[in-house]
Amino acid sequence: MNFELVSEFAPRGDQEQAIAKLVKSIEAGNRHQTLLGVTGSGKTFTMANIIQQVQKPTLIMSHNKTLAAQLYSEFKAFFPNNAVEYFVSYFDYYQPEAYIPRSDTYIEKDSSINEEIERLRLSTMGSLITRDDVIVVSSVSCIYGLGNPDDYKEMMFGVKQGDEMGRDEFLEGLVNLLFERNDVAFLRGNFRVRGDVVEVRPAYLEETAIRVEFFGDEIDRISAIDAVTGHVIDELTQYVFYPAKQFVSSKEKLKGAMVAIRQELEDRIAWFEKEGKLIEAQRLKMRTEYDLEMMGEMGFCQGIENYSRHITGRKKGERPYTLLDFFPDDYLLLADESHATLPQVRGMYEGDRSRKSVLVEHGFRLPSAMDNRPLRFEEYMEMTKRRVYVSATPGAFEIVNSRPDNSSFIPVKTRNEADFDPSFFKRLKVRASGSREDLDDFDVSRTGGQLIVEQIIRPTGLLDPVLTMRPLEGQIDETIELCRQRVEKGERVLVTTLTKKTAEDLTEYLQGVDLKVRYIHADVDAVERVEILRALRAAEFDILVGINLLREGLDLPEVSLVCILDADKEGFLRNETSLIQTAGRAARHVNGECVLFCDEVTDSIQCLLDVTEYRRSVQQEHNERHGITPTSVKRAVQKSLHQREAVEGAGASVNRSLVAEDDMVYNAVEVLRELDEEMQKASAKLEFERAAHLRDQIQELKKRAGMDTAGKEATSKGYEIKKPKRGKRS
Repeated sequence: MNFELVSEFAPRGDQEQAIAKLVKSIEAGNRHQTLLGVTGSGKTFTMANIIQQVQKPTLIMSHNKTLAAQLYSEFKAFFPNNAVEYFVSYFDYYQPEAYIPRSDTYIEKDSSINEEIERLRLSTMGSLITRDDVIVVSSVSCIYGLGNPDDYKEMMFGVKQGDEMGRDEFLEGLVNLLFERNDVAFLRGNFRVRGDVVEVRPAYLEETAIRVEFFGDEIDRISAIDAVTGHVIDELTQYVFYPAKQFVSSKEKLKGAMVAIRQELEDRIAWFEKEGKLIEAQRLKMRTEYDLEMMGEMGFCQGIENYSRHITGRKKGERPYTLLDFFPDDYLLLADESHATLPQVRGMYEGDRSRKSVLVEHGFRLPSAMDNRPLRFEEYMEMTKRRVYVSATPGAFEIVNSRPDNSSFIPVKTRNEADFDPSFFKRLKVRASGSREDLDDFDVSRTGGQLIVEQIIRPTGLLDPVLTMRPLEGQIDETIELCRQRVEKGERVLVTTLTKKTAEDLTEYLQGVDLKVRYIHADVDAVERVEILRALRAAEFDILVGINLLREGLDLPEVSLVCILDADKEGFLRNETSLIQTAGRAARHVNGECVLFCDEVTDSIQCLLDVTEYRRSVQQEHNERHGITPTSVKRAVQKSLHQREAVEGAGASVNRSLVAEDDMVYNAVEVLRELDEEMQKASAKLEFERAAHLRDQIQELKKRAGMDTAGKEATSKGYEIKKPKRGKRS
């Protein structure tokens, strides 16, 4: 299928020229091109148009899950008839295996897997193997090891109506794909058997299962069914089952891998003994032999990814298989917020290697575990042939490599200082060749002719936010007054601080002066961050306090004011990139303003002033020439990636489904039973505050129903009563 962009809008402002230039450059075979698009200029829509015109499978990389979830929702809407997939780390919690020699402390790997994200990852792998019209929105997780795509393809198991295949043969095929039989709990990755009927619930489908019915040794019928009700959704003539796990291998390869692991174990033990490290030798022998026994009996073991080099048949030092191997050779890479995404890719390898080196040195893992790693930056660049770097503040790497005559790429850490002008943003009026001239004069025909394309005119006609500087003294009181003014107009506010503790304390202080405010920082769960941002847009609260998470890519059209506290504290959180990105959060509102609290104008603040002045002049000139009146961005509040019950206050409230609304009646006995179950669960989890709150609710309900004294007698009658008004929680 072709990529089909569905939108009621057409390219406007700078979008049309940016799309044309970038598409022309990509089709000319250039490897590096940068889209310098200001906040609110519609970079996402430009990216969607590039995909439609280039017609290649596309990987969109983001540097955090929150932004990736937002992009996933937007591209799902843009390409409803194509496969838009989401691929991020599937751990809600992850503690990697580690060893601290100084205190002789071994930390075992511990993790909590999000089943919904695991399903989306499996769906991504299946789509890339079976379809050409695939767009994958991914975090840096895509550079970490996966199974061999060839093994994944070989193990795909197809069935067709009328095929001669016995039920036992079919079940054996499912087991080889790592499906598990469970006739009681029909969960993803399981199958159940009822006579000649086998129902399979693929791990990559949401609420759909596949029913295969046999007549003797022949497949008589194949149906797609609702996994809960069992009702038939559709009749199928054939179906292909993918593996139920991300790491799969054939039995033959696993047996060969076990032989290679034993040989490496013997060599490593001999080396330890030669060096006089007998404890390490004994430790390694016990751990590895246990893993081998588990692999022989069960087909897997805890931490089997550490043996991936042997299982996939790779040579020592050879790069691992990753999601990038599932793409065809000519795919397109769009690095969103590239100034943050590319450094993150660059930093993954060294951190992983440092931790595993200690484990190998002290006998916790074989040396081959070092080859279970993320890609090096050079390997990542080698595997991405067509790249578009997208950012309002491209970094040194993008600027250096997007100049003409760079046929490969120049690592920034080894670049000649003369190749990069650090005052790039201060001198935007002297732009790179091919930046804003007429398309007719635009030449990208020569090999290696990369470019930087500006997109600073917004379709809505909005200008960059007005910048205001105020003194540090009294910045909190000043912030409160500014917030009140915006809240009265029904607008939202972002406040950025320097530390998590300051963000939490400021939130508490603002709540004390009757402002509806919440905070967000790195300790907030990834899914909850999405919910918090959605709640801000939905006016469930008015002010959001944060640190660095209020920067790149967050689309919050209702925000009209950004307050940057301690703006003159030069550093990572207050450098030119951070300030430009943070100020840009107010660029989607016609009353957009950014207030910087500072006592001196640092180089970064001056850079922000220069860039804003230049952009506003270009935008104002464009509006006057075309008679455009700026209007705020208006966009419906999107649903989050995974719906979940909102959390109220510090203690979680009772699930709202347990108690009806004020104007409804409910069965007191049923409610009391459910509340009691919730209380017991909370107590078992040591959530005593919540358990006490539930206990108080139970007592109040009994009292209202006249059950506090009569007890069992009243319970048996099943009173119908009105819901009591819920009081304030202590």
